[in-house]
Amino acid sequence: MAVAAAVVGLTATEQRTLGAKYVALQRIARVKNPVYLTQPPGPGSQLYVVQRQGTIRIISSDHLTKRPFLHIRRLVEARGRRGEPGMASMAFPPDYARTGLFYVAYTDRRGALVVAQYGRSAADPLVADPGSGRTIIRIPEPTRTNHGGFIVFGPDGHLYVGTGDGSPASDRGNAAQNTELLLGKILRIDPSPSGGYTIPADNPFTGKPGRDEIWAYGLRNPRRFSFDRVTRTIAIGDLGNDRYEEVSYLPIEKSRGANFGWPAYEGFAPLDGGIPRPDTVLPAIAYRHGPGCAVVGGYVVRDSHLARIRGREIFGEYVFGDYCTGSVYGFRPRAGRRAGKQRTFAFGLRYLTSLARDDAGRIYVITDRGPTRKGKPTLGSVYRLVPHRKTIAG
Repeated sequence: MAVAAAVVGLTATEQRTLGAKYVALQRIARVKNPVYLTQPPGPGSQLYVVQRQGTIRIISSDHLTKRPFLHIRRLVEARGRRGEPGMASMAFPPDYARTGLFYVAYTDRRGALVVAQYGRSAADPLVADPGSGRTIIRIPEPTRTNHGGFIVFGPDGHLYVGTGDGSPASDRGNAAQNTELLLGKILRIDPSPSGGYTIPADNPFTGKPGRDEIWAYGLRNPRRFSFDRVTRTIAIGDLGNDRYEEVSYLPIEKSRGANFGWPAYEGFAPLDGGIPRPDTVLPAIAYRHGPGCAVVGGYVVRDSHLARIRGREIFGEYVFGDYCTGSVYGFRPRAGRRAGKQRTFAFGLRYLTSLARDDAGRIYVITDRGPTRKGKPTLGSVYRLVPHRKTIAG
């Protein structure tokens, strides 16, 4: 296993063997264009890796299996930068062990964002049936960029869908603020086994002007968001335009019907205006472009292996990354308030496309590709965040 460590502790004045004083990346697989990783609920240790071209692979006991779990490349449009468009994510419902149904999100050949349902094979639970696909929702996109496509089941058992505003720059059509459109939003729906979906009765626009599917709006491209069940919070990494990237962190109930401000505001700065700032949710952090360029939303660390790191306690911190810098960052989250001091884990990565979390709370870092060799990019990697011990000479 390849291990790269970032120093996170104190200095030593004499040679001694310390406890875990470092956070490291342990490579567990090399994969072509991985963009996301998840794990179904229930027994089993398999990890499922989404590839941008429309394939899902399985990692079992830190070994990448040869046979794909799902292969639908003929349906997926994957020509794009930074992992978009293409297949973006997958999600397992709480009852996956019983039903065998799961969900994928991708850009189709006509440029629309699709959330589709598939079922695992009756003959082999580690293979899906590619002929079982049913469209749950299809959202036409105005351009080839900023489609979003992140899906996840929340603590309430409903499916949340992140959609981009579909605009190459500045959302001049104001789609993110238009609650009659599904672009630039987080949606909340209940997929039906036969295809399509129903609307949870407590969605904020049910019975009011606006699309009933909408949970939150005013987002540019929420490509990754996550729930922390301990604090009942949601963290949203929203890709910026050309000035700022941002992360919002707030209680889940306060995200219901929330307006995150785009395109009236980018980060903390006004952009198009027209909306009073108190009517929007302020980000927890916003950072300028250069060298960063695209935020990669992450997770609150709940992995017990990463508790009690000497010199820095990262258990309970929110960790996220950036595509261009390849760095992982962290801060102590405070719901509804700006973040405090931000930490940097300089792992020396490039093309960081996703963070992920398994059922045990372990955190993963995913890169789309490696360094170019002989004019061709190398495979991407899936890393696990692990503690690391080291003998330090004073």
